[in-house]
Amino acid sequence: MKREIKTTNDGSKTLFINDLNENYHSHHGALQEAEHVFIKNGLNQLNDCEINILELGFGTGLNVLVTINEYLKTDKNHVINYFSLEKYPINESEINDLAYFEHFDNPEFKNIYQKIHQAEWGKSTEIISGFNLKKIECDFFDLKTIDLPKINIVYFDCFGARVQPDLWEKPLFEMVSDKMSVNGLLTTYSSKGSVRRILKELNFKVEKKQGPPGKREMINAIKMEDQENPES
Repeated sequence: MKREIKTTNDGSKTLFINDLNENYHSHHGALQEAEHVFIKNGLNQLNDCEINILELGFGTGLNVLVTINEYLKTDKNHVINYFSLEKYPINESEINDLAYFEHFDNPEFKNIYQKIHQAEWGKSTEIISGFNLKKIECDFFDLKTIDLPKINIVYFDCFGARVQPDLWEKPLFEMVSDKMSVNGLLTTYSSKGSVRRILKELNFKVEKKQGPPGKREMINAIKMEDQENPES
């Protein structure tokens, strides 16, 4: 599918797929969306000594970069293992044009950004001390066959239901749930009623949160013990 670079309202760039009429990120701001959904309402909600993140999907690598940026703000006494699935990796020209490192003050971020994208697919790579990345090139529905540790947090960042409705239906959420630990957090930019109902059926406690700029609501969902009855 043909993709082109577009600049979003916060100055950060995204990819636009012409055939689908779909952006990889919100046109209101790619960077601020990633930080709001996956850091403020995701990573910052956890305090585990070892955090295992599952991302669907890797896309432009922006979510990895903002996660590393947040990790560097801590005392780094915990380890992050980041597993990211992607069916259609972007190319070197797109990586260079997106240049997300330009939005961070840390002079090391250019090297970190390059290391993220140069990391070998299917192999765990230490990007910085305490932060390990494993990119997995596959269809999301292959998740069932992928060996992962119990996941503390899921960044559910698939393309929207308008263009890929099957990614927002029960079979994929069941696979994701099976990979998660009890009390694990799933965070996503979506607030669709059908998604909330599916997650409740799968015994998640679902909470609507304020969305990123340009979007009214988003979802946090906590995986509950089987005998617990999640509330809306």
